Amino acid sequence: MSKIRAGRVGEQIKKELSLLIQSELKDPRIGFVTITGVDVTNDLSQAKVYLSVLGDEEQKSGSLKAIEKANGFLRSELGKAIRLRHTPELIFKLDESVAYGSHIEKLLGDLGKSEKR
Repeated sequence: MSKIRAGRVGEQIKKELSLLIQSELKDPRIGFVTITGVDVTNDLSQAKVYLSVLGDEEQKSGSLKAIEKANGFLRSELGKAIRLRHTPELIFKLDESVAYGSHIEKLLGDLGKSEKR
C-alpha cells in the first residue's frame, strides 16, 4: 500500500514543482526545465526529482545550480501546497534519458538512410 501512496505523492510533487519552477522562480540561470520524474522513498522522507534541461552543458549546470540554491524555497512552498506531516527532502538530478533517446533516434535515422542507398 505504501508504494501506491508514494507513487501518488510523487506525481503530486512533480505537478506542484513544475508549476513552482515555471511561475515562482525568477533566477535568470534557469532555462527551459522539465521535470521528467519524481521517485519518493516509501517513508516519504526523500524525493529524487529528475530534471531535463534544454541547452548545452553550461546551461544544464547553471539551471541545476540555480534550482539547488532555491531548494529551501521550493520545499517550503511544496509543504504549503501538499498537506503532509513532513515535506520530503528534495534531491535534484539531471535526467539524460531524453538526450540519449534523441541520440539513438538520430543514429537509427542515419542507419536507415545508408540502407536506402
